[in-house]
Amino acid sequence: MLLGFMTPEIIEEYVKEAVVFEPTSISIPDFTSNGVQTRVEGKFRLDGSRVSRKSVRDLGRFGTWIAREVETSETDVEVYLPEYGNVVLGTAKVPSIKVSIRDGHVTPIDFLAELVPGPPDGIRQLADEWMRGRLGQLRVRGKAQVSLQSGILHLTKQTITHTILIDDSQVPKLPHYEISRLNVHQLEMPDGDKGLAVDVSVLVENDYPVDLSIPPLGFGILVDNCMPTDPHIMVADALTERLQIKPKQDIQLNVTGSVRRLPSELTNACPDSKKSPLDALLGNYIHGDDTTIYVRGSDSPSPDTPRWIAEILSDITVPVSLAGRTFEHLIRNFSLTDVHFKLPDPFAEPDSDDAQPKVSAKIKALINLPEEMNFPVDVSRVRANADVFYEKKKLGVLDLHKWQQANSTRVSIHGKPVGLEVESLVEDAPLKITNSDLFTEVIQKLLFGGKGILLAIKADVDVELETDLGTIRVQQIPAEGVVPVKPMRGGNGNPGRGRNPFGALAPQIGNLSILQTTPTSLTIRAEVNFTNPTNYSATVPYIDINLLVNDTVLGHGTVRDVTIVPGNNSKVPVIATYDPTSASGEKGRAIGREMISQYLSGFNTTLSLRAHEESIPSQPALGKALSALKLIFAAPRLHTPSDPNTPDDPDASSGKFIRSATMHLFSSTAIFSLASPLLHNTLYVTFLNATAFYKGDVVGRILNEDMFAVPPGFSETPRLPVAWSLGSVGYDAIRKAVGGQLHLSAMADVGVKLGQWEEGIWFKGKGIGAKVRL
Repeated sequence: MLLGFMTPEIIEEYVKEAVVFEPTSISIPDFTSNGVQTRVEGKFRLDGSRVSRKSVRDLGRFGTWIAREVETSETDVEVYLPEYGNVVLGTAKVPSIKVSIRDGHVTPIDFLAELVPGPPDGIRQLADEWMRGRLGQLRVRGKAQVSLQSGILHLTKQTITHTILIDDSQVPKLPHYEISRLNVHQLEMPDGDKGLAVDVSVLVENDYPVDLSIPPLGFGILVDNCMPTDPHIMVADALTERLQIKPKQDIQLNVTGSVRRLPSELTNACPDSKKSPLDALLGNYIHGDDTTIYVRGSDSPSPDTPRWIAEILSDITVPVSLAGRTFEHLIRNFSLTDVHFKLPDPFAEPDSDDAQPKVSAKIKALINLPEEMNFPVDVSRVRANADVFYEKKKLGVLDLHKWQQANSTRVSIHGKPVGLEVESLVEDAPLKITNSDLFTEVIQKLLFGGKGILLAIKADVDVELETDLGTIRVQQIPAEGVVPVKPMRGGNGNPGRGRNPFGALAPQIGNLSILQTTPTSLTIRAEVNFTNPTNYSATVPYIDINLLVNDTVLGHGTVRDVTIVPGNNSKVPVIATYDPTSASGEKGRAIGREMISQYLSGFNTTLSLRAHEESIPSQPALGKALSALKLIFAAPRLHTPSDPNTPDDPDASSGKFIRSATMHLFSSTAIFSLASPLLHNTLYVTFLNATAFYKGDVVGRILNEDMFAVPPGFSETPRLPVAWSLGSVGYDAIRKAVGGQLHLSAMADVGVKLGQWEEGIWFKGKGIGAKVRL
């Protein structure tokens, strides 16, 4: 008594430092309309060794030894926060408690207290600071009017205040949690509409000795808006069932969410951006980046849940971090089929889309839908930016940035869904070649390698999904695939060794016409029939290619507005300009004259095609890349008309210019039947110096300096004078063949003229059928 009245400050200091309370269990048996009933169990003791000053420690131990026990009256304890404007956190009604206060004595504590929360605004402010990690240290002050009794001594009611400073290390952290199950499925609405339901199971670590049953609660699920300063977007409602929490046992929390519609602010593109908040949310998630959603309290689904809980939770927003998932091989079997190539528009602006080669194809892909997605979904549109690689080196970029219509079909194996098969037709997607040397290598492999190649594609694909909630766009899904490219069949050999890589093309030239002539040049129009041995088609708006014999340019050929399809291609128009003098000087003219002479004489003649920088005017880099290739092929035979008198003539398709001859012995003249491949132009022979042979022996000679015309189609020459080689074996054979025929060979120097163009050539022929008449 003496110590309590005479030295209260010492006793108060002793108790503050020596008191130890170890809670063993905190349970909430029930929620009331105003608060909660809380049962507190623990151990109370005074530990004098915790007191720092020896004088206080000694007096305190002596005083509490005398008092032995202390009992408190029923007390209201008010807890508030001094640094937050003394906002009241709550009030606790604590019943009478008797404890031993002797040093080291342990008193078990077990009591029920009713906790009534303070005004919601104060609790929300504190919770918000805690959620944002800005709480730092927290000062909490408790205040109570307490009456104490020790034995027969009753002390007057005293006001007791106590302040606790909780530093950052002592502030409880948000517990660790793990989403153990996520299932998104279709939801039938009461009004007949359809939505999405999300079932989530969350495992929450619980390190606290808390035992309580939480009533059903309602929450709103929100996501980030365009800007951090914009209000969050409400996307779903979530409900929890009654939850039983046991002391220091992990919590299995089951939440059911429902999405009835997608708000416009979620799907509309943000200012100065092509992405909506939904695009950003889904994009971060599927690329493995952590995504934050926000959970905010809302009206409770159960009438048994006290109103005050909803009021407190309604303005408390808890950020929840969702670990991103890297959906490996989300899109697989990415491929292109029915490929169609289109060369650039020659008059397009450089570097524009029209100045690039274009690809049209059918895109096929299999989307591995995440196992969490168990609701109907269709792919309506796709787009992508695809890098094309050959042997791990980047070849170019296939620009599929324009949205393309698509259709999708669910694929199942043994009744188990394995993905969504998507098909889309791509029209005129620009293909930008970024490595011209590699492009040349690819073309060489296709033309001369004899085997196909594999092009790898790595793409970022955007997909529009049609769901019950509307259109959802998922952007930049990584996809990889392989496109096998077949070779030109028969394309074996080295282009530098004169082999024919175009055997499968089997080109045939016909319907020749001369469009224009100069003293050194011919501009020729022809129709070409050939076979495309690949499965690929192509559109050629314009391409110009040099024509060479060995390495000497003799002219060039131009193709315009042509579509090439797999298989047979007929009557493909080609404009060729033969001008060896302008291209390669007198050397070129001599080589050209030799080439024409050999060709008309039926010799095996090879030609070369080579692109140049102006092959595609809008894409000089592409032309330069192609110029590294010299494509060698056998000169195709010309189609010449048949003799109307002998329609079954086997020489009709041989390309022979001289079909037959008629020899007149008495008049010493000869008439030749000619088949001109020019169906629209007249050729003139200005000079002829020819020698005929029979089995190597001279039959006679023709020297004619009078010009005569060779009209289109089948015709005969005028009677040409023949100087017989009298007495020769050849002449004897002619005399013996009167009334019949024999086969002769010939050698000739011939002058030819077409319009302004004139040239002298030589001719060697054999197997010429000659009729002999008197």
